[in-house]
Amino acid sequence: MINIILAEDHNIVRDGIRNLLEKEKDFKVVGEALNGQELLDLLDGGLTADIILADINMPVMNGIEMAQKVTSRSLPLKIVVLSMLDHERYVVQAFEAGVSGYLLKNISADELIFAIRHIHTDSRYICSELSLRLLDRLIEQPDRSRHEMETGIEYSTREIEILMLVAEGLTNQEIADRLFTSKRTVENYRQALIEKTNTKNTASLIRYAIQHGLIN
Repeated sequence: MINIILAEDHNIVRDGIRNLLEKEKDFKVVGEALNGQELLDLLDGGLTADIILADINMPVMNGIEMAQKVTSRSLPLKIVVLSMLDHERYVVQAFEAGVSGYLLKNISADELIFAIRHIHTDSRYICSELSLRLLDRLIEQPDRSRHEMETGIEYSTREIEILMLVAEGLTNQEIADRLFTSKRTVENYRQALIEKTNTKNTASLIRYAIQHGLIN
């Protein structure tokens, strides 16, 4: 039996997911929460489960923060995101927070069931739509390996992510909101990138990044 806790703030959506899951003889929904804090309260109250199926956009405590807190407790369960957010930055954030799966809400019922069973067997999973999109992204993204080899400078995924958002014209606060982090953290990343690339300001940083294939 795979015991599942649902964390979803929309009642109709949550009811639909529960009804779908409970059609499977080996699935059992043992708890429901409207947000991440309610889910943590359920765990603190002694509720045990194999899988947490959670949205990201929830009031009080979002799914990313909830995943971080659950992961820090080293509980014997897996966290699966089921969200409408399809940008790769959310996928990266979710897996960094400790989730084992990322699914979009427009997936088929068959894929949802398959994904939960797959993840339950100690594996990770990204829904097929996102997998293909990420593959296309890898094929199309600039090749920065030559630049890194020539300069000896390496860039983290988060640094490239922030570079892309800066290039889009977002402010530090807007970037912080997108990445679920603080404005100060973004400011530190931006300044570190300027120093790492030996540029003078944000404009020259973006020009450098484009010229050397760090971003499109």
